[in-house]
Amino acid sequence: MEERDINRQPPDRAFLERHIDADHVLDFVSRRSPVFKTRPLPASKREAIALMLEQPNLIRRPILVRGTRAVFGFDEERYRELARG
Repeated sequence: MEERDINRQPPDRAFLERHIDADHVLDFVSRRSPVFKTRPLPASKREAIALMLEQPNLIRRPILVRGTRAVFGFDEERYRELARG
């Protein structure tokens, strides 16, 4: 397992493009971020990724990655699924 500070080493555009589901964009966004007190939630995948690249704190954390799969945010059941392969 590798731990990474998302602010110092944020995911790149290719990673976000590969793992963010366009139909469920808000599942990948940290809605508790103070940024959203001053602006609306992103309405599209393109808008969400642009905001995440600009401000990595908007990315839902933690991000667990195994092979080509990633889980954004704490979800114990999805972690188990990821661990099983």
